[in-house]
Amino acid sequence: MAKQTIYNVPNALSAYRIVALPFIIATIILGQKNIFITLITLNLISDFLDGYIARKFNLATELGAKLDSMADMGTYISAILGMIILENEFVQEHNFSLILLISLYLLPYTISFLRFGQLNSFHLYSSKAVAYFQGIFIITYFILGYTNWYFYFMILASCLSYLEELYIAIFIRKLRSNLKSVFHFLKNPNAS
Repeated sequence: MAKQTIYNVPNALSAYRIVALPFIIATIILGQKNIFITLITLNLISDFLDGYIARKFNLATELGAKLDSMADMGTYISAILGMIILENEFVQEHNFSLILLISLYLLPYTISFLRFGQLNSFHLYSSKAVAYFQGIFIITYFILGYTNWYFYFMILASCLSYLEELYIAIFIRKLRSNLKSVFHFLKNPNAS
């Protein structure tokens, strides 16, 4: 079996997403909604591409999983920050749902950090689906406006996914990446 290199396209795309974060934050601070949504959209598209390419061409690495998780978290925080600053009225109107969403998102990471001294990178199928649902919400919100049913669908799907991550973060014995789902975890909870 050939040794995989960390220098590959998926890792480069994840690194791009991390490098883009200060620029995204700058657009938020400067109130540049159009540039903000463009950069967030590029981050979301590159997130899809890095995962697809890693799976399609068997380029997944442990470093790539960690880079992807850091880039995901940075993009997620940037998107939330963008909503809070650029769309404060919307955030105030929906603060309970958004606080619930953010709390459930952070809880599995907090538990993983407290238990293992590092953040998890589970990469569950539900997490991937939710990233698309959230990305679609953010992009369509800024371009087309608010859609009530989709917002609550996205919130519900996100909370269910975060509860799945929370369950795994609580019961996993050794932190590992790319678990797929709670069902895969339950089939082999002691795998290393």
